[in-house]
Amino acid sequence: MPRRYHVRTYGCQMNLHDSEKVENLLHHAGWRPADGVDDAELLLLNTCSIREKAEHRLASDLGVLREWRSQAPGRVLGVGGCVAQQEGDALLRRFPHLDFVFGTHNLRLVPELVAAAGAGARRAETAESRSQERFDLPERHPAFRGHSPGRAWLTVMEGCDLFCSFCIVPRTRGREISRPAAAILDEARTLAEGGVEELTLLGQTVNAYGRHDARRGRHEAAGSVPFAELLAQLDAIPGVRRLRYTSPHPIFFDEGLIRAHAELETLQPHVHLPLQSGSDRVLERMRRRYDGAQFLRLVERLRASRPDLALTSDLIVGFPGETRADFSETLRVVREAGFVDSYAFKYSPRPGTAATELPDRVPAEEAQERLEELQTLQRALTLAYHRRRVGETVEVLVEGPSRKREPGEAGAGAQLQGRDPYHRVVNFRAPRALRPGAWVRLGLVEATPHSLIGELAGVQPSAPLADEISQPVDLS
Repeated sequence: MPRRYHVRTYGCQMNLHDSEKVENLLHHAGWRPADGVDDAELLLLNTCSIREKAEHRLASDLGVLREWRSQAPGRVLGVGGCVAQQEGDALLRRFPHLDFVFGTHNLRLVPELVAAAGAGARRAETAESRSQERFDLPERHPAFRGHSPGRAWLTVMEGCDLFCSFCIVPRTRGREISRPAAAILDEARTLAEGGVEELTLLGQTVNAYGRHDARRGRHEAAGSVPFAELLAQLDAIPGVRRLRYTSPHPIFFDEGLIRAHAELETLQPHVHLPLQSGSDRVLERMRRRYDGAQFLRLVERLRASRPDLALTSDLIVGFPGETRADFSETLRVVREAGFVDSYAFKYSPRPGTAATELPDRVPAEEAQERLEELQTLQRALTLAYHRRRVGETVEVLVEGPSRKREPGEAGAGAQLQGRDPYHRVVNFRAPRALRPGAWVRLGLVEATPHSLIGELAGVQPSAPLADEISQPVDLS
């Protein structure tokens, strides 16, 4: 009988994808997922360090898990991700019940670390690697289909060389490194042949893919291509129905990438475009390398290429030195950009980043008031956008049960949710159960500040994940 594992993941899409990579490695090593923590013999925590709160949560979880570790002989506890990359063997010293630590460049070592822990060895592996070997992972195990049927993340590059003053990513993910295009395309074809129809390209600054090779005139030697050309080659793969990418940096949008949004059939009409602040003074302190006017010109160029483009963003309030006038500039740019949604946070100082040395800290209470004001504006913008969409018919990829469903609600008639081309959540009901990965046509009938409500217009085939459906069925 195979041994059982459980993974807890904190943080961004990159962390979620890393967890899937580790789970796939464990499948190849003979492990299978547990029903929950209590049934697991191996527990992995994949951590995030973007905000201080995530680190505090890890410490709290590890404290609680001391009892879990001691309840049954042979249990193994490991920590990976960005906090692991930062702290290394300091975590082993602080938590004696922790068996091993693995950094963001050392996913391939997890099965080895698990085996060593079983023999009583405690290790921390956090060395940074510039080698392409860190991308050299096995294909999906037949027993592991990932956590999002019909969809998959695809890593095209990792790391960041920009060193924004607030950001710890260059220290936890390392410097920029791009995968060869041939390896990316091979993985995409394998995923498509296995039933994946929506691909999301991942990178810390994903549209910086291949830029160093281009600057040095060594695209061919390194095996990379311009990012827009990579998108075009992925667009041509049979079976790929939707193509997305995240997260880009505003300074790396060239004419080819902007034009791709008008020309590529599978490239979806949504871009997550981090702004961080609308104030030129704060942007300079953040080392973002653009100002508010340049950002808005990019928005205009993108919308000229794809008029129905939906934009989402990341925003920080309360950055050191931010005045009320600076914050007002953020509100202005948010309004002018017309973000469909945004992820807004209060500034959180991260050890080792330049911003920790900046004076003029914004009082916590004032930062909280600004955050709430920004979120109120965003809710109004989101609701207005959703209301404009009512009456449309859209194609939605089913993700699974809706977060809005009633407790105990399941089976035929239960509320489901999926994503439309604009990456908006659409909640709907179906007269029969639909598997995640199925495609449905929905008429949008209602708007809320967080999602859209749809009514079923039809179900489409989605091999190999659809049930018995072989032809589109009109269920209206």
